[in-house]
Amino acid sequence: MLFPSPLVTGRLERRYKRFLADVTLDDGRFITASVPNTGSMLGLTAPGSRVWLSVSDAPHRKYAHTLQIVEADNTLVGVNTGLPNRIAEEAILSGLVPTLENYRNLRREQKYGRNSRIDILLDNGEDARAYVEVKNVHFTRTARLAEFPDTVTARGARHLDELVDVVAAGHRGVMVFIIQRNDCDRFSISGDLDPAYARAFERAMASGVEAWAVQCQITDKGIHATQLVPIE
Repeated sequence: MLFPSPLVTGRLERRYKRFLADVTLDDGRFITASVPNTGSMLGLTAPGSRVWLSVSDAPHRKYAHTLQIVEADNTLVGVNTGLPNRIAEEAILSGLVPTLENYRNLRREQKYGRNSRIDILLDNGEDARAYVEVKNVHFTRTARLAEFPDTVTARGARHLDELVDVVAAGHRGVMVFIIQRNDCDRFSISGDLDPAYARAFERAMASGVEAWAVQCQITDKGIHATQLVPIE
């Protein structure tokens, strides 16, 4: 996934109200940017952090700048949670996620389960389908180890239970964790931060839900899925 136009750089002043960040750009301008991430962004909001932002000239936008990348722990971290579905789609179509490239049709954001939408639905025009749930990962506490979640996510646990249901109905249920960090080559569930999610993950694995963790390469030009990494 390539950014459609060059990113601009600056220093983070603060992130607040979840969706906003104040940034001093390298050219000296002080701007407010939108933050496309509703999570805690634990470890990624230190004042003074170097950041990269996209710029839009759309007249209807209140904030022209959007936060895309933060430098943390001496590495680049993608923070836009709107991008993992696109990255996962590229990983699937390139054959990076085993056997998912064999499906003829790929659709995004399809209704399923308990009033939910599946991130990616794969099928061959027949009854058997693959329901793919995508999660963004940018949290780490241990060298080389990415973790999810970084805070309690009841919605995430519900999605796991819904994947259990689709497996019971004869379809494939697949979790794809997109690691938007350059410094991690392992993945685990952070059960101490969200025990309910960890239990839901264990139930899902025991019920036949598949799980894959995908490492990404982050640059100021784009974010690309590179390889699968072990889930511990």
